[in-house]
Amino acid sequence: MAGRRICADAELVELTSQISSDKLTVLGFPCNQFGAEEPGSDAEIKAFAMGKGAKFPLFSKIDVNGPAAHPLFQKLKKEGGDISWNFGKFLITNGNAIKRYLFP
Repeated sequence: MAGRRICADAELVELTSQISSDKLTVLGFPCNQFGAEEPGSDAEIKAFAMGKGAKFPLFSKIDVNGPAAHPLFQKLKKEGGDISWNFGKFLITNGNAIKRYLFP
């Protein structure tokens, strides 16, 4: 099935299975602003992700760019600009982004 694949990212699923939750927490924020890859409802996205093994918290679908961008992503983008693709990830500690991973 095309779409609904970002929050079931195999690398995130593997990472969360290898590292204890007291050392790392992955948070999933579905967004449909990139190639319509998260077209379903929140419930459909969650069911799809769980079916692919995702056990990390999954939030409601949000915008990460533009005037309706979620406040978290407004903060995360202050230094690095807009997010170019759904596969972008941030490493955060003590409320501050310390590393940004952008793909492609």
